[in-house]
Amino acid sequence: MAITYQWRGDVDNASLNALHADGFGSPVAQTDWRTRLERHSLGWVCAREDGSLVGFVNVAWDGGVHAFLLDTVVARDRRSHGIGAGLVAIAAEQARAAQCAWLHVDFEDHLRAFYFDACGFTRTTAGLIAL
Repeated sequence: MAITYQWRGDVDNASLNALHADGFGSPVAQTDWRTRLERHSLGWVCAREDGSLVGFVNVAWDGGVHAFLLDTVVARDRRSHGIGAGLVAIAAEQARAAQCAWLHVDFEDHLRAFYFDACGFTRTTAGLIAL
């Protein structure tokens, strides 16, 4: 099946909570994604295969020139097929179209090859405070 991508695609809370649980190996939450996305996001990208949600990335922003990737997730059985890189490419394209100058991402060490090699991010110096 072909993967289709949609910027600011229609997504319901139940399917996005299920995808996050599958992708991150956690219990299904009851997050109100629709409210969160509308309030804090420049946009988001949905990846679908045969109508089913198989990938998602949220693009939060500061209202100016900085956009931030959050919650990049691909269904476990659809990984290593380029879906994640496709999500990030569309997120970058849309952030650029919104006049953002920077697209930031934080990630765990095991995702270095994905973000640096597959998606084209460059290494930077950054800081973090665990709250």
